Amino acid sequence: MTARNPVADPRPASDVSSAVGFVGVGGLCAWILFCHFYPEIAPLLGLSAERGRLTGPMAALFGLVAAALPMVLWSVLVDKVHRRPSTGIDWDNPRPVADIIDISITKLAGLWATWALIAGLYCLGRWYWDDFYAISMQVLGLAAVPLFLLSIPYVIWLDRVLVEPRDASWHFGAALVGREAHDPQMIWIHLRAWAVKGFFTAFMIAIVPAAFAELVGKDWSDQFANPVAFAGILVLLMFVFDEQIGTVGYILTMKPLDAQIRSANPYLAGWVAALACYPPFQLMQGGGPLFYQSNTADWTFWLGEYPALMWGWAGLLVVLTAIYAWATIAFGIRFSNLTYRGVLTNGPYAYTRHPAYLSKNAFWWVSVLPFLVTSGSLVDAVRNTFFLGCVSAIYFWRAKTEEAHLLGEDPKYGEYHAWMNRHGIITAPLHRLWQGIAGRRSPVLQAAE
Repeated sequence: MTARNPVADPRPASDVSSAVGFVGVGGLCAWILFCHFYPEIAPLLGLSAERGRLTGPMAALFGLVAAALPMVLWSVLVDKVHRRPSTGIDWDNPRPVADIIDISITKLAGLWATWALIAGLYCLGRWYWDDFYAISMQVLGLAAVPLFLLSIPYVIWLDRVLVEPRDASWHFGAALVGREAHDPQMIWIHLRAWAVKGFFTAFMIAIVPAAFAELVGKDWSDQFANPVAFAGILVLLMFVFDEQIGTVGYILTMKPLDAQIRSANPYLAGWVAALACYPPFQLMQGGGPLFYQSNTADWTFWLGEYPALMWGWAGLLVVLTAIYAWATIAFGIRFSNLTYRGVLTNGPYAYTRHPAYLSKNAFWWVSVLPFLVTSGSLVDAVRNTFFLGCVSAIYFWRAKTEEAHLLGEDPKYGEYHAWMNRHGIITAPLHRLWQGIAGRRSPVLQAAE
């Protein structure tokens, strides 16, 4: 079968414009430069330069604002996402407050109960009180009262213009209040969405300060003199882009920005596969059952005597990390694990349905080289290779559960899925290869003569 001409068979339009993420990166870069060169900039502003470069947690967290503000402005002023029907909002026909106040009170009851439930789980989870999560608990603790107070006018304001204000939060509140009929299915949708937001927002806030401080605090003047430093600084920069833009995505799950969580993955397999990659459930961390770095020494050790190869290897690692960061940037304000928040078809998603997973796993194989071990033990080499293969298999599993979720949610994703099978530079050849293998395994039955 011949693949269709991509010109006559256009790729489905993306729900996120290609520009929104990059304007966020622009704002973030401006803030990174300001923080790094603060000792030089401060005297020009009449400020003291004694504090040195701005590497503290507050500077890192303000980077979220620097990234978020341009993306929100672009989304509203240029893309006009607030006018899309998918927001569920009719701005032109606001209701009187008296008509929706009972709905809003019920919704607030559901929302506050959800926050209380998440706070209780934070308190019960011992890992949330270790050093790693300390910044998250501080930030969320400080935000709790302002969020509580601001939620009142926000919910009332939004309910006035929502086409159907009795959303999943309302159904959860109605179940708690017990005065009105509610849909149990909507309650599960609500709880799954907030489980994603509660779990991953804490994790993302926790990882933001360290990488930001390392990047801003480095002396950049000598980072491009050798392949190891070259790869290190650029890979670090890409990880900062990924962490900052991704964290903004978890925070800005708002209907007026058309960035709401429409649904969270309903499949248990999807949750198991995803949570296996994150603390405290992470399987591949040190001491975990899938740890794949026993007696390894990474690429710099093995290639150190080959300068030209070192430069090529460094460039490959930078490219793989850039693809990984681009896959997050392409989401703009909608990045989130385990959720459906619209269909993304541009950027790296025009070449493969899972650019982040492909590039991330390729990075691990190329950087760790698990089959080379300093112990000289064949057993170590086989174990490391096998366990990293298991890690890659988990990400394949994640990809398949995500596809199952999105295929069940939006026909547009089905169109994109099929288009990628026909035209995706990476996906289409793999799809044809798999079809060939499956075809040979499953002979076609012929009609009897």
